[in-house]
Amino acid sequence: MKDLLNKLPAKTRRALIGFVGWAVLLLGVVMIPYPGPGWVVVFIGLSILATEFDWAKRFNDILRAKYDAWSDWLKGQPLYIKAVFWVLTAVTVIVTVWVLNGYGLINSWFHLNQHWLNSPFVR
Repeated sequence: MKDLLNKLPAKTRRALIGFVGWAVLLLGVVMIPYPGPGWVVVFIGLSILATEFDWAKRFNDILRAKYDAWSDWLKGQPLYIKAVFWVLTAVTVIVTVWVLNGYGLINSWFHLNQHWLNSPFVR
């Protein structure tokens, strides 16, 4: 893959890496509040951008240090603080599924007739 990229003209390669890197980075940012690999995807996006852009390398290093500090801080907190973050994550997921009409689909599939399960954007 690297050989293929190296055969491209410099401006084309830079634009392609910029587009792919930003797409991956933005996807990761959207994924951050949900359980799963949100931060990993952010770091992958920044790593892609860092192959062509010096600012991305510096930002990736700073962000990794901040993320590690946050992770270490959270590990040292009492259980009730950790529970607050798990509850906030769960609420974020529940609300997102509702807004995207996930519960509305279940409502229609099983004929539950619970109209409050439908997203306010689908009514």
